[in-house]
Amino acid sequence: MTPGLRHRVSNTYEELTASKPEKSLTVGLKKTGGRNSQGRMTVRNRGGGHKRRYRIIDFKRNKDGMAATVKTIEYDPNRSAYIALLEYEDGEKRYILAPDKIKVGDNIMSGTKATPDAGHTMFLKTIPLGATIHAVEMQPGKGAAMARSAGTYAELQGREGKYAILKLPSGETRRILLTCRATIGRVSNVDHSLQIMGKAGRNRWNGRRPRVRGVAMNPVDHPMGGGEGRSSGGHPRSRTGIMAKGQKTRNKKKPSNKLIISKRTK
Repeated sequence: MTPGLRHRVSNTYEELTASKPEKSLTVGLKKTGGRNSQGRMTVRNRGGGHKRRYRIIDFKRNKDGMAATVKTIEYDPNRSAYIALLEYEDGEKRYILAPDKIKVGDNIMSGTKATPDAGHTMFLKTIPLGATIHAVEMQPGKGAAMARSAGTYAELQGREGKYAILKLPSGETRRILLTCRATIGRVSNVDHSLQIMGKAGRNRWNGRRPRVRGVAMNPVDHPMGGGEGRSSGGHPRSRTGIMAKGQKTRNKKKPSNKLIISKRTK
């Protein structure tokens, strides 16, 4: 074993069935290197990495009443979850987030005719209470926004008037309109969080550059810099002075605050 492999914990990718994506559903992806439109670095520790093509994912799942067959389960470099290639009865192909334990050859449907089986997309008003769901819309027809990363899921806890009550992966409980869609099951690649890179070079392949601690900098470079010897640096904060612990950053006047029943667990 090499030093880089000695501590590495990696995925076996046994679920994947294809090595190349559907070309018609990919587009070029330009790297930013953490720079904005003026060329200034706005996000640190970004740059380099392997070249990627973006896979166009169907987050809306609005092809109602038409059955689709799962053709492949594929790797997507742009997200932690796997993706599945669907082929509908009319021949159209689309990528979706692959639900956990889905297999090639399974049939999937969305809309009012769909059943509460893994991969089927339904309206929140028709999903059974207590169901495990993912790819949840926040606004009807806008597309999935919540519970999209690997292994995550939300839980449908109840209904209240025109709202459904959901417990989200963060621990937050909030109301979502019943006319929003969600997909049954949890997202694939459940063991993603157990990965250990093993060496710095593997992070570089992902486009992540080395990160320098604030306390190791000079006072001119960081609020926690400077001091004699190994100073701890006071309150943990970002380079721009935003507190890392305790400071509330959510807008008090945000309209959706009234939809939150209980905030996320700390």
